[in-house]
Amino acid sequence: MPPPADIVKVAIEWPGAFPKLMEIDQKKPLSAIIKEVCEGWSLGSPENFALQIADATNFYITEKNRSDIKNGSILRLTTSPYQTAVQLHERIQSSSMDAKLEALKDLANASRDITFAQEFINLDGISLLTQMVESGTDFGDLLSFTLTAFVELMDHSIVSWDTFSVAFIKKIASFVNKTAMDTAVLQRSLAILESMVLNSQDLYHKVAQEITIGQLIPHLQGTDQDIQTYTIAVINALFLKAPEEKRQYDEHIVDILNCPLTNVIRSNTPINDEMAHQLYVLQVLNFNLLEDRMMTKMDPQDQAQRDIIFELRRIAFDVELEPNNSGSIEKRKSMYTRDYKKLGFINHVNPAVDFTQIPPGMLALDNMLYFARHHQDAYIRIVLENSSREDKHECPFGRSSIELTKMLCEILKVGELPSENCHDFHPMFFTHDRAFEEFFCICIQLLNKTWKEMRATSEDFNKVMQVVREQIMRALTAKPNSLDQFKSRLQNLSYTEILKIRQSERMNQEDFQSRPILELREKIQPEIMELIKQQRLNRLCEGTCFRKISSRRRQDKFWYCRLSPNHKVLHYGDLEESPQGEVPHDSLQDKLPVADIKAVITGKDCPHMKEKGALKQNKEVLELAFSVLYESDEYLNFIAPDKHEYCVWTDGLNALLGKEMTSEYTKSDMDTLLSMEMKLRLLDLENIQIPEAPPPIPKEPSNYDFVYDCN
Repeated sequence: MPPPADIVKVAIEWPGAFPKLMEIDQKKPLSAIIKEVCEGWSLGSPENFALQIADATNFYITEKNRSDIKNGSILRLTTSPYQTAVQLHERIQSSSMDAKLEALKDLANASRDITFAQEFINLDGISLLTQMVESGTDFGDLLSFTLTAFVELMDHSIVSWDTFSVAFIKKIASFVNKTAMDTAVLQRSLAILESMVLNSQDLYHKVAQEITIGQLIPHLQGTDQDIQTYTIAVINALFLKAPEEKRQYDEHIVDILNCPLTNVIRSNTPINDEMAHQLYVLQVLNFNLLEDRMMTKMDPQDQAQRDIIFELRRIAFDVELEPNNSGSIEKRKSMYTRDYKKLGFINHVNPAVDFTQIPPGMLALDNMLYFARHHQDAYIRIVLENSSREDKHECPFGRSSIELTKMLCEILKVGELPSENCHDFHPMFFTHDRAFEEFFCICIQLLNKTWKEMRATSEDFNKVMQVVREQIMRALTAKPNSLDQFKSRLQNLSYTEILKIRQSERMNQEDFQSRPILELREKIQPEIMELIKQQRLNRLCEGTCFRKISSRRRQDKFWYCRLSPNHKVLHYGDLEESPQGEVPHDSLQDKLPVADIKAVITGKDCPHMKEKGALKQNKEVLELAFSVLYESDEYLNFIAPDKHEYCVWTDGLNALLGKEMTSEYTKSDMDTLLSMEMKLRLLDLENIQIPEAPPPIPKEPSNYDFVYDCN
């Protein structure tokens, strides 16, 4: 007969004694269990003791997390969190440097546990640590472990960041500003500054006064990738919290985004995920500086803005601005209209009207002027070359520039917030201080080249833009390290090459429309859908590790969820770190019967998306969020690690509920598998003799010495 579900068999350790095997009744108060354990070893004052998980985490067992105890768990009897906090509070003030260092090491380790952290903070431990830092008497390992303990305690979000003094901020900033500083101290200091900036607008202003670009650049030029990552994280935090007007016009902020990153991008060390994410965020923030111009309409009455158009005309046709009294008004209007038509504007009379569309607004005009001034020969060649063609084959430079700018903003997602999970940065955008403008210059020349290769007319404008978009996207996929490499990649993607690629892709697609073929497809589809359903359910049985969204990405917490083999129960539970393989069912403490699931909710309707205000605007996180509704309005909330896992889980859960699987991956899998099955069934078997009987089974070999046992 199996033991009751509330009875857990565990081993309990106590230093200097043999471990005890015990049966713990989860219905009994934890204090009663600790008292029973203490009596077994004749220990008095059970209120001064507690139980810990006997692993690397050393987390205390509390009434809240006692469900984590499983059969076979090893626990440790130890001093209570309060007693440990009192002892460490006293030990870290020791006059002996060696004793103090050991105490700080223990404090840094213990502070990861929220139960201990609460007790230590109640003893005013945070204030003690800040005083130790401000005193300036500790260096090296002493300072490093002090800052480590401080970071761990603050990560529990028990104490507000607004409580810290200017003196403490100045001290932390001084560790970053020093040219030679212990690596561990520098890393912790950067992490503290990042958290200060992200968690308090008031602290942002104080930190911004202490940290300058001049002090951050040397940390990027080193070889320690962790230091580089933390440095870029501080840069991103400073920019995110900067007031809107400061983002656009403050030279300090602009310099931050143009800081030299060659040493980071072209390092021999592979870029890890956290560094890739921070570079992606920096890239997004850099491009978002363009949003203001992108959403600004041109004022046709603004003379300064009109002068930019006059400048484009002057550079293209090498004409000087005529004084107002030269020639008749009609003659000048006629001349301007002719030139504006050659420049490819839609409105030949008043081209300023072309820039009233948002996006791209004034950003398109900025790009055109940059191209005309910095790539003058190419600009003049494109304008004059097209103005000398027949009307029907000319590539309109003005219209093309406006539409191209809009396309590039869409490709680079200008104006969108950074995603929590994205690592998609492009190294080439960190190699030039005017990367977007240079990107435009390369692409406008590509557009003109493609136009000629397609022998396009004005009616083909949208077709040309589609081809150019495909050329750009395919070139970006290769992640070129420089703008020159991007340019070279585009040279290999001519219109002819794009046609070949499209033809090759079309050949791999099934496009038969005859009635027998369509009937065969309809017959096969249910079989394929069942196959996809089984694959999704098998994938749910393997399980997935999900990340909990936290304020500090480098302190990620994880949880795991998997479906039972009989498809009747979802097992889930928290993890301390990302697992290297499947997590066994018995180590996942929580269960949810599939029969209790009422619905699967996705996107912005999920409760955890409504709760987290910062994430509501984050499009990519919204696209990865889903929730399971069960019982009386209870939810199990998920944020998938990527789009593939999102589709697998939403498909699998819908399949369990008997609903249709509608994800884009289901459609893709259906198309792929259906195409393969159709091709197999429609193989050309002409002149191939199909035997009436199966081939004979060969005789068994005389020995099996040739078999190699992989185990």
